[in-house]
Amino acid sequence: MVNHMKKSIIAGAIALSLLSTLTGCGENKSENSDVSIGYLNSTAHLLAFVAQEEGYFKDEGLNVTLTQFSSAAELSNGLESGKLDVAFIGSVPSLTFQSNGHDLTIFGGAMTNGHGYVIKPEFTKNADTVDISILKGRNVASVKNSIQDAELQILLKDAGISIGDGSDEVNIVYFDSQKDAYAALMNDSIDAASVYSPYASLAEGQGYDIVYRCSEEPTLQNQPCCRQVAATSNLKDNTEKFTAFERALIRAYNFTQTNEDGTIKDVKKYIDIDEDYIRTEVYGGYGYSSPDPDKQGTLALKETIVALGYTEDYDIEPLYNTDIYRNALAEVIKKNPDNAVYQQLQEHFNEYE
Repeated sequence: MVNHMKKSIIAGAIALSLLSTLTGCGENKSENSDVSIGYLNSTAHLLAFVAQEEGYFKDEGLNVTLTQFSSAAELSNGLESGKLDVAFIGSVPSLTFQSNGHDLTIFGGAMTNGHGYVIKPEFTKNADTVDISILKGRNVASVKNSIQDAELQILLKDAGISIGDGSDEVNIVYFDSQKDAYAALMNDSIDAASVYSPYASLAEGQGYDIVYRCSEEPTLQNQPCCRQVAATSNLKDNTEKFTAFERALIRAYNFTQTNEDGTIKDVKKYIDIDEDYIRTEVYGGYGYSSPDPDKQGTLALKETIVALGYTEDYDIEPLYNTDIYRNALAEVIKKNPDNAVYQQLQEHFNEYE
């Protein structure tokens, strides 16, 4: 009887110890799998929306929280403070932050093109054509340190139009966020404004005219817009977690290519506008969302903004990680060797890494 009791006590202790060990492992896994994502009020960041709503993050063992921010600066601060693991940040601010000493690494893509400028209709009603010259003598709302502003400066330079407050110049008025720049159109003092997806479609719906979309400008086509960014130390210390995150986005991309209605439904949960606007922005040919890091395109953009005087030149190599995406894509293809969408991603990566 005593021996039996001893055996029971020992067995119970072992079971309790085993349960404690398993619980501890579970807690560690849950902690390591938590991912906090920051995004802007843009359909450009749809891969994260789809990955969350279609369960791809969960399938990859990730517990994801998505939080909307107003500006690239807020997203950068979130990464550096440890409040965010991943942020979808515009390519221009990503590059300027790196140049200014912020230890942030680009490791994936989010969107290419998808932005431009709109103007009040009273300035176009007598115009034969609407192009960049329509902005001469106008007050234009934009966002400093943004791809929209950089592109405008590129086009103005190419057209020989100066920046200033003269009748033959363009007066750029800067705001802290795209939302603020667009809202400034309600003021009599602002004539035109920058836009990114979905503000261009919203503007047309509200009666404004499109000055240009970057996808329709030869100089600006295939311009990398938003990038996936993380704190460099976080990315290095949690490679497996970020690889799982990237696998989820790759799978989400496949969904966007094969299920248009489902994608629009997922996006609307985060960007609550009319579905027709979402469809135009996502599938209208003005921009496209891809997880590919597109390193070559980003390097070309870096050279352009350095030439514009946007930022000082710097060594980007330590702050650009393509291994995460490369390994994640290889793992997804290994499980889905016949998937044409994944094969196309591989071909694009091979060409533009």
